[in-house]
Amino acid sequence: MKKKVTAIFDIGRTNKKFFLFDRNFQEVYREYIRFEEILDEDGYPTENLKALENWSRMVFDKIINAAEYDITALNFSCYGASLVHIDEDGKVLTPLYNYMKPLKGEVYDSFYKAYGSENELSRVTGSPKLGMLNTGMHLYWLKYEKKEVFKKIKYSLHLPQYLSYFFTGIPVSEYTSIGCHTLLWDYEKNDYHSWVYQEGIEEKLPPIVSSGKTTTINYKGKSIQIGVGIHDSSSALLPYIRSLSNPFLLLSTGTWSISINPFNKGMLTLKDVENDNLFNMRIDGSPVKVSRLFLGNEYKIKVKVLSDYFGVSDDYHKTVKFDQHVFFEINKDFVPMFKWSSITAENVPEETSIPYDKFEHAYHQLILELVLLQVKSIKAVLEDKIIERLYIDGGFSNNEVYIQLLSQQLGNMKLSTTDSSLGSALGAAIVISNSKLKPNFLKENYALKKHAPFS
Repeated sequence: MKKKVTAIFDIGRTNKKFFLFDRNFQEVYREYIRFEEILDEDGYPTENLKALENWSRMVFDKIINAAEYDITALNFSCYGASLVHIDEDGKVLTPLYNYMKPLKGEVYDSFYKAYGSENELSRVTGSPKLGMLNTGMHLYWLKYEKKEVFKKIKYSLHLPQYLSYFFTGIPVSEYTSIGCHTLLWDYEKNDYHSWVYQEGIEEKLPPIVSSGKTTTINYKGKSIQIGVGIHDSSSALLPYIRSLSNPFLLLSTGTWSISINPFNKGMLTLKDVENDNLFNMRIDGSPVKVSRLFLGNEYKIKVKVLSDYFGVSDDYHKTVKFDQHVFFEINKDFVPMFKWSSITAENVPEETSIPYDKFEHAYHQLILELVLLQVKSIKAVLEDKIIERLYIDGGFSNNEVYIQLLSQQLGNMKLSTTDSSLGSALGAAIVISNSKLKPNFLKENYALKKHAPFS
């Protein structure tokens, strides 16, 4: 008898993943792939959307025809801040522009001249000035810099909703994507910001639906419930919200390291804006206070520097285990060693210098410096509240050096890690189910591990 399963596409900037979960949310199948980036019309690297589409269709069709599985539902968890623009015929009009693509200063100047104080707009929308990471600014840029393209747009879909549309043909918007530092949403009015209406941007955005909405479609003779997709950080938060009773912070790690406080009260302050804090949105529309750190990206850059310097393989860093004696050695006369490429921080040297003759020492120093930045980012969302539990998921939950040093730096905060591969995928499965989660859900489904500071 075929096993009934929910299928999830979990699309990150680096790894594209496909999972099957059974009725108890146990993983029964997974598949990973990576794609080489392509260039947009301006020569800037970006996601290969066509390759993503082709792989998604191929993988799904393969499992549909598999003898051992019966797919009853499908949903999508994807990175945010990325839009796919389609015309009246559903044709994709532009590349899937990279959210790091720089914008001309004139775009910002004209926007803030028209709509007021940058800090106040950031505060009320929960969206610091982040360029294309603000999908509202992305749309404003298109309207004035690529006018003919903008005129042809029927709908602009955030990536999770585009993948849902790719399978259903039904265009929708969804709260967690709309509310993720887009500059579109006014958290005080609980509606699109007035600038969105003044620019006619709302006409390009399909109706907003609940994160848990599904549509039944006939796919190759099978009746399947297909969800509308969900923003990955909001998705990663959902299993914790549904299974834990006490307040906690979630640290979701990967290309971005996102510190998430779902228990914040009230709006952002101007001080929060100055500290680069922002809002994501829970599936019920309430704000989630977030601080971001480009930790995974910086880690990737600096590990390559160290690998080249010491003449080791690009994967050598994966073999390094935490060494307490090495830590004490580098911490004894600690001086910052790295000049960051994609992170802004204080007391950074003018150039990276490596005083060590062993990769392991330099690697521990790298992680320590990143952890010190991480701790600052975590404390930025605490709001002087006492929250005793921190959960870490994503790629760095398996990094022994990172976890040991973070546990040491956080002192009294209890630190637990969860299975790095399942962070946002399980949330996407849960949001389209009617299941209630048990208190021991994380232990049973997330390979929960507790960590204590070394002595």
